[in-house]
Amino acid sequence: MKIKADTGRCVGAGMCALTLPEVFDQSEDDGTVEVLDPEPPAERAAAVRRAVQLCPSGALSLDSIEE
Repeated sequence: MKIKADTGRCVGAGMCALTLPEVFDQSEDDGTVEVLDPEPPAERAAAVRRAVQLCPSGALSLDSIEE
């Protein structure tokens, strides 16, 4: 899976960073999402999906990667 973040849509709520700080952070400049690991390992898939679902602005999305 690959994480996509639309920083223009992000409202800086921080739910992603609170849910999964190993994968998401917030910019010190404006509080918008920063993706630390855009292609996290499979064992984090459920937590990543949860973080994407919790995003109040819908700024996060997932793409499947075929191997």
